[in-house]
Amino acid sequence: MIKHITNKPLICLALLCWAVSARPVQAEPDKMTVYKTPSCQCCSKWVDHLTENELASDVIELNDLSPIKSQYQIAGRYRSCHTGVVVVEEQSYVFEGHVPADYVKQFLASPPAGAIGLSVPGMPIGSPGMEVGDRRDYYQVLQLNADGSSVVYAHVNQPETN
Repeated sequence: MIKHITNKPLICLALLCWAVSARPVQAEPDKMTVYKTPSCQCCSKWVDHLTENELASDVIELNDLSPIKSQYQIAGRYRSCHTGVVVVEEQSYVFEGHVPADYVKQFLASPPAGAIGLSVPGMPIGSPGMEVGDRRDYYQVLQLNADGSSVVYAHVNQPETN
């Protein structure tokens, strides 16, 4: 007589392992590549801000950043002194200017549909890398969209209204 051996717990464990391994895994973003000019100290301070907030980056110094900004479709009105690029699942996202690390992380955790990145145009005092004493100017973090438009992603240091 042949005895059938069944091991239900082992079968259940095997099925559970298969189910877990078959689940889609959220991709971790690659390191940010930061393009900056060799002489810009505020850009170096922004890179330090990223590092302090656990965002790894590699820095590439170029004398002319215009080709990089054009390559990533950053219109003139959204440009600043440096450009960060992160690739997630073959999709490139740009972070133009002094974007706070918390907003970079928030954006990468759930990129809005149609968005190509975030921008802080100009160089607002009090933004990461642009600290001057206790002064904190109001500025907006803009979401850049693939169609060339933008929307306000966040208000920073917004003045209180009475």
